[in-house]
Amino acid sequence: MEPLHGRIRDYAWGSRTILAQLQGRPVPSDGPEAELWLGAHPGDPSTLNRGGAPLSLLDAFAEDPGRWLGADVVDRFGQRLPFLLKVLAPEAPLSLQAHPDAEQARAGYAAETTDPELTHRNYVDPYHKPEMLVAVSRFQALCGFRDPGDSADLLDAFGVPALAPVVAALRAGVDGLRDAVHTLLSWPSSERAALVAAVADAEVGERFATSAELARGLARRYPADPGVLVALLLNHLDLAPGEAIWMPAGNLHAYLYGAGVEILAASDNVLRGGLTPKHVDVPELLRVLRFEVLADPVVSPVQVSPAVVTWPVPVDDFALHGVRLDERVGSARLDLRGPRIALCLAGEVTVADAAGSALLGPGAAAIGRADGGPMTVSGDGELYVASVGLR
Repeated sequence: MEPLHGRIRDYAWGSRTILAQLQGRPVPSDGPEAELWLGAHPGDPSTLNRGGAPLSLLDAFAEDPGRWLGADVVDRFGQRLPFLLKVLAPEAPLSLQAHPDAEQARAGYAAETTDPELTHRNYVDPYHKPEMLVAVSRFQALCGFRDPGDSADLLDAFGVPALAPVVAALRAGVDGLRDAVHTLLSWPSSERAALVAAVADAEVGERFATSAELARGLARRYPADPGVLVALLLNHLDLAPGEAIWMPAGNLHAYLYGAGVEILAASDNVLRGGLTPKHVDVPELLRVLRFEVLADPVVSPVQVSPAVVTWPVPVDDFALHGVRLDERVGSARLDLRGPRIALCLAGEVTVADAAGSALLGPGAAAIGRADGGPMTVSGDGELYVASVGLR
């Protein structure tokens, strides 16, 4: 294991306190800090220290992929790290979005790469992008479609006559979800502001108070965006620390605010569905979305040893383990395949393998090569460990 230096992304929706506090820097930060990236993403790879100079993980992997990645990872994913670990710090809502499955990503990337007249690209690489987020503070998010009947009752309660076709589609159940989303996202541009305002200004009963508050908050930021209405069709989650949400291909979701650790397949393929000034490709989004009810989006941790938990997911691109050490349990061992990245969130811990060790405090990270063997953790603190999900 050796120290790994991540990269902070300064998207406008980021917090000025969360990442700065985590890393012990002055608060507030000079500008918004939305994400801390740990990995080998080509857009902003993390670095190692080599003789006082930074070495990109991309270059390290290229120099010796066998030792860093391991033969089984190279065979399965090529000479690339298939996951990216992040700390997310949204202070404002992110866009509604979904991601393609592996087959859709390959086909979409191939088609767009050979189209000389294309003005907007949805597929910038041939990879899928499943994601999982674990809350490390109270975290609010939208994730997956809720029961269409409940959504119909909510929209009906706003008392906006123009929404009657959407309510009728939702009354048809899952079979009407596509029509409801299509109708909202295809709303005439000249009428969108009036629609959003009518919903935001409506008086509803106590039953729908939380959803009405969400609508008003989103409308203040996106006063002419029909995504405000689409958001109301999704599960509104208030995660406690340690709870996770799993977002497979075709799942419409958005993060609202809080602090969380996210692990995802290393891809940039995003289909947006609103709450953004960026391009929304409605036909392609509708093709990718899975119009099904996600009854229980929350994933609870599973204990694998006295100090270690994990959140099982049905992909092999990544796995995530949480480790919590104290005076009762002061050490833990993880047997992981391929490279692994450890991120400390609290306390002070030492991570070690056959190649070396690193002492980590809050906000610090380390990486281990595939040939490093079992990883041990000791100390008093909390950390997350990302690895591939190969069994």
